[in-house]
Amino acid sequence: MAYIEDRVVHDADTHVMETADWLQPYLDSRIGPRVQAIVDADFGTQRNAEVATAAKLQDDVQHRASDSRELMARKNYRAIGASRREDRPSVLDLMGVASQLVFPTYFNVLLERLEHGDDLDVLYATASATNRAQVSFCSVDTRLLPVGYVPLADLDRATLAAEEAIEIGCKALLIPSACPRHHATSHIALDGVWARASEAGVPILFHVGLADRVLPASHAVNGLPPVADFHGGDENFRSISYMAISAGPMQALSLLILDGVLERFPALKVGVIELGAVWVPGFMRQLDSAFEAFARHEERLKELSLKPSEYMTRQVRVTPYPTEPAGWIIEQAGFEVCMFSTDYPHVEGGRNPYGRFQASTESLSAQAREHFFRHNFEDLMGSSLNGVLS
Repeated sequence: MAYIEDRVVHDADTHVMETADWLQPYLDSRIGPRVQAIVDADFGTQRNAEVATAAKLQDDVQHRASDSRELMARKNYRAIGASRREDRPSVLDLMGVASQLVFPTYFNVLLERLEHGDDLDVLYATASATNRAQVSFCSVDTRLLPVGYVPLADLDRATLAAEEAIEIGCKALLIPSACPRHHATSHIALDGVWARASEAGVPILFHVGLADRVLPASHAVNGLPPVADFHGGDENFRSISYMAISAGPMQALSLLILDGVLERFPALKVGVIELGAVWVPGFMRQLDSAFEAFARHEERLKELSLKPSEYMTRQVRVTPYPTEPAGWIIEQAGFEVCMFSTDYPHVEGGRNPYGRFQASTESLSAQAREHFFRHNFEDLMGSSLNGVLS
């Protein structure tokens, strides 16, 4: 019996759990040692020990006998198909989903760090290798949709990186929600990125990344004892940083909409993944308020053919957290915007995301629920789902 049986569902947020040697087959000899040194320092003894423990469990016949029962309970490296690509198709079967977008985990965070660093050669080499690793992992099943990372730090290299990611088989392009150090996300020199994605029918995605970037470091200097994250460590979000998580996507979407990117590329689709959605209704109204206040004075706003909120409805799709009131968000923002996700195999997704979303959307119409669980994802992915749906 599959976890989800009663409808066609797509999962807009899943991950691989990388090992320390994850990129070795894909790094060139010139940059590779510099990238590997960063990875080795980050992994350290504790993470490598957990990887080894998880690998032994994946080889244990008795442990694997309970795969079906423990599918949503096992998390991170101990989850089925988290690191071994040959096991991942069974996850889709046991979960009962039609497809999964598959993001990196560790390399999401590392690439965001490198994006704001000084070594652009390492940044672009790491992105290229990560994308090739994602495509390789997902090659075992057409239902697995690899997400590739496109750094925006270099205006000339960004379009080339997007072209390469699409050419090798990435089905979506992840970009940072924070502006690069020296230019806006909406810089006109990045139109090549949006054009390539739009032409290929590949969406642009934002995804949660480095927890510390959403607040100044001084927010933790409050005279109180340190607060551990939900993993018991210090790498992920806590309640205070969670309250600021919407700042990144709101900034990025404001730039793409008000600076006219979505006007110039009406077929471009944008996904906002694992960044919550409870902020979306107010943000849509704030966009329209800004338009009303400034449209007479700003030439860029005069060139928009739609109200800013209408670009959200037409081109932007967002995943709520299971703990958010998804039904209320959909009622306020419209049934076209929100999508289902599990965050498999991360702890944050919980043990029963489908049940939570079922409960929080039960008051909606059948049409609205179908859009949430299926159609909005299919709209986001477009031709990238060719060959996945019969």
